[in-house]
Amino acid sequence: MLTKFETKSNRVKGLSFHSKRPWILASLHSGVIQLWDYRMGTLVDRFDEHDGPVRGVHFHKSQPLFVSGGDDYKIKVWNYKLHRCLFTLLGHLDYIRTVQFHHEYPWIVSASDDQTIRIWNWQSRTCISVLTGHNHYVMCASFHPKEDLIVSASLDQTVRVWDIGALRKKTVSPADDILRLSQMNTDFFGGVDAVVKYVLEGHDRGVNWASFHPTLPLIVSGADDRQVKIWRMNDTKAWEVDTLRGHTNNVSCVLFHARQDIIVSNSEDKSIRIWDATKRTSLQAFRREHDRLWILSVHPEINLLAAGHDNGMIVFKLERERPAFSVSGDSLFYVKDRFLRVYEYSIQKDTQLIPIRRPGSNSLNQGPRTLSYSPTENAVLVCSDMDGGSYELYIVPKDSHGRGDTVQEAKRGSGGSALFVARNRFAVLERSSNQVSVKNLKNEIVKKSILPLAVDAIFYAGTGNLLCRAEDRVVLFDLQQRIVLGDLQTSSVRYVVWSQDMESVALLSKHSIVIADKKLAHRCTLRETIRVKSGAWDDNGVFIYTTLTHIKYCLPNGDSGIIKTLDLPMYITKIYGSTIFCLDRDGKIRPIIINSTEYVFKLSLQRKRYDQVMSMIRNSELCGQAMIAYLQQKGFPQVALYFVKDERTRFNLALESGNIEKALESAKKIDEKDHWYRLGVEALRQGNAGIVEYAYQRTKNFSRLSFHYLITGNLDKLSKMVKIAEVKNDVMGQFHDSLYIGDVGERVKILENAGHLPLAYLTASAHGLHDTAERLAAELGENVPSLPQGRKASLLIPPSPVLCAGDWPLLMISKGIFEGSLDETVRDAHEDYEEAAVADWGEALDIGEVENLQNGDISMVLEEENMEEENEEGGWDLEDLDLPPETPKTAATARSSVFVTPTPGMPVSQIWVQKSSLAAEHAAAGNFDTAMRLLSRQLGIRNFSPLKSLFHDIHMGSHTYLRAFSSAPVISVAVERGWSESASPNVRGPPALVFNFSQLENKLKVGYKATTAGKFSEALGQFLAILCTIPLIVVETRREVDEVKELIIIVKEYVLGLQMELKRRELKDNPVRQQELAAYFTHCKLQTPHLRLALLNAMTVCYKAQNLSTAATFARRLLETNPTAENQEKLARQILHVAEKNMKDAIDLNYDFRNPFVVCGATYVPIYRGQKDITCPYCSSHFVPSQQGQLCTVCNLAELGSDASGLLCSPTQIR
Repeated sequence: MLTKFETKSNRVKGLSFHSKRPWILASLHSGVIQLWDYRMGTLVDRFDEHDGPVRGVHFHKSQPLFVSGGDDYKIKVWNYKLHRCLFTLLGHLDYIRTVQFHHEYPWIVSASDDQTIRIWNWQSRTCISVLTGHNHYVMCASFHPKEDLIVSASLDQTVRVWDIGALRKKTVSPADDILRLSQMNTDFFGGVDAVVKYVLEGHDRGVNWASFHPTLPLIVSGADDRQVKIWRMNDTKAWEVDTLRGHTNNVSCVLFHARQDIIVSNSEDKSIRIWDATKRTSLQAFRREHDRLWILSVHPEINLLAAGHDNGMIVFKLERERPAFSVSGDSLFYVKDRFLRVYEYSIQKDTQLIPIRRPGSNSLNQGPRTLSYSPTENAVLVCSDMDGGSYELYIVPKDSHGRGDTVQEAKRGSGGSALFVARNRFAVLERSSNQVSVKNLKNEIVKKSILPLAVDAIFYAGTGNLLCRAEDRVVLFDLQQRIVLGDLQTSSVRYVVWSQDMESVALLSKHSIVIADKKLAHRCTLRETIRVKSGAWDDNGVFIYTTLTHIKYCLPNGDSGIIKTLDLPMYITKIYGSTIFCLDRDGKIRPIIINSTEYVFKLSLQRKRYDQVMSMIRNSELCGQAMIAYLQQKGFPQVALYFVKDERTRFNLALESGNIEKALESAKKIDEKDHWYRLGVEALRQGNAGIVEYAYQRTKNFSRLSFHYLITGNLDKLSKMVKIAEVKNDVMGQFHDSLYIGDVGERVKILENAGHLPLAYLTASAHGLHDTAERLAAELGENVPSLPQGRKASLLIPPSPVLCAGDWPLLMISKGIFEGSLDETVRDAHEDYEEAAVADWGEALDIGEVENLQNGDISMVLEEENMEEENEEGGWDLEDLDLPPETPKTAATARSSVFVTPTPGMPVSQIWVQKSSLAAEHAAAGNFDTAMRLLSRQLGIRNFSPLKSLFHDIHMGSHTYLRAFSSAPVISVAVERGWSESASPNVRGPPALVFNFSQLENKLKVGYKATTAGKFSEALGQFLAILCTIPLIVVETRREVDEVKELIIIVKEYVLGLQMELKRRELKDNPVRQQELAAYFTHCKLQTPHLRLALLNAMTVCYKAQNLSTAATFARRLLETNPTAENQEKLARQILHVAEKNMKDAIDLNYDFRNPFVVCGATYVPIYRGQKDITCPYCSSHFVPSQQGQLCTVCNLAELGSDASGLLCSPTQIR
């Protein structure tokens, strides 16, 4: 049993296959009807309108309809395209058990617990006949596939066959009036449309199912007496033929297989049984663990069955349908109908060779599974699953072509797989002992090899080599040397296909294809949602394969696509050019002609064979969105440009590939504002001033145009812009343009016309236009504004542009192969936008359409211009000379040789990080993410927020910044450590770093000073800053590395001690905890002066709390340090004197000075020697085990207990 698809759901009571699509309907006990695609394994739709279980469901053969019947007494007809119920048929008075469409007429038959069978017309939506006669629930009813019969099964222990011939005659309108009269009489006097033809009695209990044979006059039935009965019928009678016993509980459903001579039954005993219909014996039984089975369905066209059970359903096949075949040179050897046949591709001739032995046992799946052929010896190995795996060796007689009728005795043996590995040697896998036997043609063992891992199948891999399949990998095994040559991790491989030259191999699994080379080095993996069936290599090195529904290709780089859709599954045997030779499931050879243009084009593009690409573009009809998307994705938008006819797509592709001329062509044809704007942006990026200007003209974007003229220094056109703004009555535009030109008189005039007389007066006064200022002052009278006193005016004049007009200089580079060869007309670079550069202003701006001309007619403006020009030229009386037209110089003629763009060098920051494992150097290069990863790996650091500002400082500090000219960005220059003039300019040193060890030593001194002065918060800040900076320090020598590590220990002790002291000061109302923290502080490794202060502090606190014994221990420790201050010594002796009289503690403390301990950095409790603890991977502070995975509270950087390799702060640590 080969399970193809399985679902998990509520109990399945009804099933129906679609005749054409890979769909199955399942009706559930919960009232839901599910529509599944069993090929893709997806739920297509669900229909939920029945109230209560739905027991029957059936697809219409040709219409997009299905019918369902449920425990709500309703029959519903649905349209799956509209996703809704079309109508409901009412009439039954109890649960409906089954429903079925007639294959030809618009009828539905339904069986119900109301003891009747009804026939409905789904077009007129009426009940056309009621079949009564059963006297218990009718469990099922179905139409005969060809004749006018219905079979029904009931719990009254009978199976009935009904004749509905009269109903058919009544439906098909009679032509003769006499017939029609008799028909009316029959209706009037209660004639019957359907009569009982036979009543089949023989079951001892209620019958659950009965069904017709698709072609023979047979009926099969299953009942609660656990028996399956076969009945035969003729025109007059029906009788029991045989009984099939084997089920151990009620038989729920039984059917004849549509394509094989077998009966399939299922039962509440949780099994599906397969019976031989002719021999009437049990062939096989498939059991489920926990699920009773309720319903079976057979696909009307293909070899599929489905069974519904308590927790879902399964779609399955009883036997493999793939024919066993082997390709050798120009011949295909394959097994069909128990014969070995050969097909010769060159002459397309099919010949029968020899018969193959039939399997002795009755069970299923015993046919040939694989075939292996030795051309020199003309020998064939046929493997099957018989007896747990066996092989047969046939020698094909040379003269047997065309006859193939004599059965020769084959040499047999048992083994999982068998195949030829040399001319006259074949290998057999013995799964039990996990070894391969190599045998000769006499079937004698020549040698044995134990395999290196548990293998369940072997495949051919060249002479003397085997490809061995294990559970999760395949290995290449050399039988001579008994060594593994290669291995590759891949899920269960089913088929192996080698290329003609044995350089490439495709490993086919159920849903994936892995392409590898001959040493099993992985090249690419392809995943499919639908099952992969077969494959072969074509002459170009492309792997062509089939799934259930498609022929597809896979390029060497892993790109794939569809070549053709298949109606039925095919197995590819060989590919000749554009012809694929396939075997179908019936063993017929089918040549399929394919169009290989798409994948050959992609392959040529991938292999950079651009001559082929160009010829294909010229000669083929390659097009479509998929191809354009592919070319864009692979970085060839300029190639896609030549496929596309749609101007909008051409425009987008031209912009993407930077082909400004093609973009301009398309923009002219589209002529939309948005496209002109985008063209302007791209032209500006390329520095193509002519096209920028043209684009702004077309969109009438005057403000951008004015600014463009300003930066390109085109003052003539700027002055024209002032006039245009005046004509369009755009005051702000006028003012801006006059500002850009630096025309003060024009600005005064604009302000005056706009009514801003004070501003006009100020402008005139500031710029020394005294006549105008006096005139304006007279108009203003008393409201004359005063100029600010003591301020020095500066002239506001626009700076001269760096580059005046024209395009940016372009490098001369050779055209790409596509641009050069594929342009229909190779144009000069300037030709496309010549129109733009010399555009006539009157036309381009449609000034004639301007409305509200306040300052006179536009023609006056233009006439004035012409007059001015005439006046300028009128002074000299020069004659025009007839000179030959001047040829415009192009950039191409200016340079004789083609400029080759220099390749950019590697940025210094990239050189810094290439070989460095020091986090500081990565941070300096700006690679913060790799710096963070290094710190995480070396020191277990997880909290990077305290380091953020340090990262920025170190990055900024290792670069200096230079200004170029005004419109260029700032240039950053890397600063190197230890740079000297004598060093080679090609050798890059490490980055200069802003943090060094001497800075930390200074900070340590400041921290000590603050501690002595009792400024604990300030001191703690200094020490924490040191801990944060140390990971970003780089030192030169090993001795300095040891000093850095020592510094971490010193600082860590101070941080812990100061944190405890600050915590103690917060606890005003907890004297016990105050004493404990003061005591723990004395056990931090501090400098002697600080230790004396800590001991003095602890002694005082304990004495005040009457813990005299503990106070005495601190006094003794203080005296042992030989205090230099007299008052400290005096106080210690006094306390010791008082305590010796009464050596008792008023309160017990969690403190034992005799037992060595360290203090937990989070909970501030002692961890005595021998107790378990965890440490911080960076600062090595100790913590109780419950803090595992938390952030270290001492350094606030690392994660406690995490793995770390250790501090790396010097190049000397890296070998």
